[in-house]
Amino acid sequence: MGDGPGDAGLLTLKGLQQIQQADMIVYDRLVSKEILNLVRRDAEHIFVGKIAGHHCIPQEEINQLLQQAQHGRRVVRLKGGDPFIFGRGGEELEALAQHQIPFSVVAGREGSLGLRTL
Repeated sequence: MGDGPGDAGLLTLKGLQQIQQADMIVYDRLVSKEILNLVRRDAEHIFVGKIAGHHCIPQEEINQLLQQAQHGRRVVRLKGGDPFIFGRGGEELEALAQHQIPFSVVAGREGSLGLRTL
């Protein structure tokens, strides 16, 4: 799921529902605090942010975290802006598909996946 421009007022209703129903939120460094404040308090929050040249968690481990959905957990991969620009959204979806884990892509704001300027 993309968080669009990072403004909670512009988050789609579907996006809000997804983060409030999640058991686990796997989020990157560009996700706004305003959006994270909307996540259910008892949901597990896992930071997997990356900065050029430094990955706090390797991509393979992120993929494994997402696979917890096959154990009955509702997992949301929350990305700042668009989940497919400057990110590995496609690679993460391929990993889920390989393990036959159902997924959906949720726009960060209505009308687009949302692009945030850096």
